[in-house]
Amino acid sequence: MGSTKILLVDDDRLVLSTLGEGLRLAGYEVSEADSGETAIELCSRHHHHLVVLDIRMPGIDGVEVARWLRQNSDIPFIFLSAYGDDDVVDRAVAEGALGYLIKPVDPPQLQAAIRAALGRSTEIRQLREKEGQLSQALSGERTINTAVGILAYRQGLSEHEAFEMLRHHARSNHRKLTEVAEDLVSALETLNSVSSRNA
Repeated sequence: MGSTKILLVDDDRLVLSTLGEGLRLAGYEVSEADSGETAIELCSRHHHHLVVLDIRMPGIDGVEVARWLRQNSDIPFIFLSAYGDDDVVDRAVAEGALGYLIKPVDPPQLQAAIRAALGRSTEIRQLREKEGQLSQALSGERTINTAVGILAYRQGLSEHEAFEMLRHHARSNHRKLTEVAEDLVSALETLNSVSSRNA
């Protein structure tokens, strides 16, 4: 846990000191910011695994910092607030907070919320990676199907025969099937573009 970097953001120095000391004793590496402006500056210069944000601060408030984090980084965050009204909670949820604690908060409470938020953040990151891989795989599948359709139509082949021809060409040239399919589709698009200009 010693390598887990937490940024505490609160305009109350006593809160920063108390919670910061508790987190350090628990083994976290803690940075502190007493304003939204300082928080953004620290996050733009240093990596943090999680930001703990007070919602209501003068100047740039916690919600604005959260919005900046969401738009400019992949750093997760949780909120601290002395207010538990629905409007404040709704704003926190809308910005993608992974937790929301009502003050006063003691260090053990905060540590539990941090562990939960970091776990959820890991799950979300893994889901996004899987989603990206799936999207890439589906895109490749569509390109292969298009290339097979082109070959089948132009060569008078069945879809199975066209697929086997494409696969054989890829293997004999030591290339991926998707790459060969992309080349074929791209070549046809270029040919169609040239033909339409000369028509």
